[in-house]
Amino acid sequence: MDKVMERVSVSQNGNAVTTANAKPLHLLSPQKRIKVLHLITRLSIGGAQENTMLTAGFLDKDRFDVEVWCGPQCDEGDSLLAEFNRLGIKLAVLPELVREVNPVKDAVALAKLARRIKKSKFDVVHTHSSKAGIIGRLAAAAAGVPAIVHTVHGWSFHDWMNPLARRVYIGLEKMVEPKTQKLITVSDRDTRKGLVAGVGSSDKYTTIHSGIEVWRFSDGASDPNSIRSELGLAPDTLIVGTVSRLAPQKNPSAFVRMAAELHKRFPDVHFLYVGDGPLRPEIEKEIQEHGLESHLHLLGARRDIPEITHAIDIFVLTSLWEGLPRVFPQAMAAGKPIVATRVDGAPEAIEDAKNGYLVEVHDHKTLVDRVGGLIQNPNLRLEFGARGRDRVYPDFCATRMTEQISDVYDQILIGKQHSKA
Repeated sequence: MDKVMERVSVSQNGNAVTTANAKPLHLLSPQKRIKVLHLITRLSIGGAQENTMLTAGFLDKDRFDVEVWCGPQCDEGDSLLAEFNRLGIKLAVLPELVREVNPVKDAVALAKLARRIKKSKFDVVHTHSSKAGIIGRLAAAAAGVPAIVHTVHGWSFHDWMNPLARRVYIGLEKMVEPKTQKLITVSDRDTRKGLVAGVGSSDKYTTIHSGIEVWRFSDGASDPNSIRSELGLAPDTLIVGTVSRLAPQKNPSAFVRMAAELHKRFPDVHFLYVGDGPLRPEIEKEIQEHGLESHLHLLGARRDIPEITHAIDIFVLTSLWEGLPRVFPQAMAAGKPIVATRVDGAPEAIEDAKNGYLVEVHDHKTLVDRVGGLIQNPNLRLEFGARGRDRVYPDFCATRMTEQISDVYDQILIGKQHSKA
C-alpha cells in the first residue's frame, strides 16, 4: 500500500448492510461494484463522523465498494474506531490531512490524495467536514473522479465568527463548488444559508436528514437506571441532560447557568453533561462557582450514548449554531422531550410545544422556564416524548439516509454515462 496511507482496519463482516431501494446503473457492468471513497478530516466522536460512519456502513455492499479515509486525529480515547470496526468499514489514515491550516501539509495532502484517488479509480468521492471538503474535492477533480459529492454538516461560516474569517470560508466554498456535482445538506436551513452566501445554485443542493440507528435508541434497548447506578443516584432521580462538546459553538455556560437556577427551585434534580472539549477547565470552574459539584455531572466523551439518552428525562441543547444535530433524533427515538435553541435546522426536528420547546439564543429566562415546566409536568414529558418518537421514523433512519445518498450517486453516474453516449 502507498506509504501515505496507514491501514487501521480492514474487517468487513457486512452485519449492518441494508439493500437500497433500486439497482439502476444498468449502463455499467453488472459485475462491477461502484467504488466510493468517503473522506473526513478526523474521527473524533461527533455528528459528522457518525453520519459518515453510518453512510459507509449501511450502503449496500452488493452494489458499493466503500472506503473511508481520514486525518490522523483518531486516537482510541476520543474516536469512533471501535464503531467503524463494528460496522466492518475499511478505514485508512492520511497523516497530512490535519484540521489546522498548514500550507505545507495541505499542499502535500492535496498532491498525495489526488495521486492515491486516481490510482484507486474511485467512481465517487464523498467529502465531509470543511478541511477534507476543500482538499478532497480539489484532489478528486484533479484525479478525474466522475462523481464528487460533499455533505454540509453545518457550514464552516456562521454569524458568530470574525467577519474576515467568514468571507474567507465563503470564498473557499465558492471556489470548490464548481467541482462538486451535488451538495448534500442535513437541513433545509443550511441549503438556504448556502444559497444566500452565493455558494452554488438551488439545483446543486439536496437535503438528506442525518440518519441514526433508531433501534439502538428505542424503548427497551437500554437500561435507563444503569447511568443512575454509576452516579450513585436513586432510580427515580430526575435528570436534565445534554450530549454536546464543551466548545464555544455549544455554549455550555448557558447549560451551567440554567442548572444553577433550576437547582435552587428543584434541589433533587440532577444534571448531566456528556462530552469533552477545550472549554472543560472553564466549565469545571463555573460548576464550582455555582456550588453544583454534587448535582452537575461532567461525564466527558462517552460511547454509550443510547444508555445515556435513555437515562435523561429532559434533553437540552444550548448551541449558538448547528446544522441539524443528530442528538435530536436520538433523543426523540428514546421518547425524550427536548428544549433547544432555535438555530438553523432545529425547527426541522422540533415542533415548538409539540415534541419540545424552541427558545431564542441567549433567552436565559425562557430556557429556565421551559425546562422547569417540564420538570413539574411528567404527563407533558410523556406527551412530548411520544410525539417525538413518532417523528423519527422514517425521516431520521439510517437506512433511509443511505438509500437517498445512493440515489444521488446513481443520478450523477447515470448522467455522466448519458453525456458520453
